[in-house]
Amino acid sequence: MTRATRTEHDAFGAVETPIDRYWGAQTERARAVFAVGEEHFSPCLIHAFGLQKIAAARANRRLGALDPALADVIECAAAELREGKFDAHFPLTIWQTGSGTQTNMNVNEVIANRANELLGQPLGTKSPVHPNDHVNRSQSSNDSFPTVMHIATALELRDRLCPALAMLENEFAAKANAFADVLKIGRTHLMDAVPMTVGQSFDAFACQVGNGIARVGDVLPRLCVLPQGGTAVGTGLNAPPGFDVAFCEEASALAGIDFMPNPSKFEGMAAHDALVEVSGALNVIAASLLKIANDIRLLGSGPRCGLGELIIPHDGLTSSIMPGKRNPTVAEVVAQAAFQVIGNHATVSAAGASGSFELNVAKPVLIYNVLQSIRILADSATMLAVRLVRDLEVDRARLSRNVSDALLLATALNPVLGYDKVAEITAKAWEEGITPREAAVALGFVSADEYDRHVDPRRMARPS
Repeated sequence: MTRATRTEHDAFGAVETPIDRYWGAQTERARAVFAVGEEHFSPCLIHAFGLQKIAAARANRRLGALDPALADVIECAAAELREGKFDAHFPLTIWQTGSGTQTNMNVNEVIANRANELLGQPLGTKSPVHPNDHVNRSQSSNDSFPTVMHIATALELRDRLCPALAMLENEFAAKANAFADVLKIGRTHLMDAVPMTVGQSFDAFACQVGNGIARVGDVLPRLCVLPQGGTAVGTGLNAPPGFDVAFCEEASALAGIDFMPNPSKFEGMAAHDALVEVSGALNVIAASLLKIANDIRLLGSGPRCGLGELIIPHDGLTSSIMPGKRNPTVAEVVAQAAFQVIGNHATVSAAGASGSFELNVAKPVLIYNVLQSIRILADSATMLAVRLVRDLEVDRARLSRNVSDALLLATALNPVLGYDKVAEITAKAWEEGITPREAAVALGFVSADEYDRHVDPRRMARPS
């Protein structure tokens, strides 16, 4: 079945475009040229473009660079774009020109066609609103796309990732408090060490997540510096004086974030160090979540033949062959998401280093990976908090047995007997399968009462 089309025109001639789609000639040409992959930008990037075009239209109107009536209708159309009403009208994958020009033109064409439609004109007329002359006024893809990269990332960090991490931090802190009195044996090198509490383990997890939130906060000031106003190479050609300041004021009001003009538009367009830094913070968060997820699933291994210290809540899923088997599925998903983010950071690092003179030419793949990392980290943190940590319990009986049998409780005798005699105690206990208390008494180093006075696991967990 042949799909109905309309004829669109650009500088290269006529192009047949699907009649019910709001994109235009440049997008349709790009669809034919860039037939690579299936990876599309997250809708949040398109929505951020809507914000960017509203801010640009307002700045142009303020500076007398755009007819107020045209600015008003462009703003209306861009607002609909920002709200997600045209998500289905962005057919291009991320595999396109390294400046993101095709997606910027896709945005310009959709907004122009919708603006003209609001004015009673059919799609494809380019009149009275032209995608380049009006929607893209005072802009270039070279400064608009990186500006949108920063805006989208800042919004996703603020609205998606940081709330999810804060929830996870709170859940870990609650468990740290709930398990503050539960003794366990710490492990170093995967081997038994000295006593601590389960609460102290969860406090460490909460601290890791809190540090991740702080790392995001550290990079935000650099992320909120925008290159808009640099136009083609950073000089600001064809943009009115003060456009960068006016744009940032409007974008700040729209987003509720304090954006500032980049004092060096050249840096903001040729390099994307702030986004590489963001990805670095995401990489650390991924490493933290991977460590935490692995600790939880190992401590919950069993239920009878593993460590079995944690009781992982049942997720309703089981094995395809072993009836009733429970697996640490949530922790495994978190681990896989962390692997992806760590890999994404390698891509972002390479892309960030791929500026050629005045322009970075790996913008689409860079922002695709940054936004994917934010999304899967946020979703993983939320899932970990709600579906695993919140209902996590401990096997107090097993933990108590572990503490009472631990060889290295004898470490508390170091100040009394010295390292070498304590080593004799632990060696004898290990070889004969007896407790360190029994070994210490049998060796004649201390009496049973002296041992009990010096070796108190609860006091050892809090020596200060």
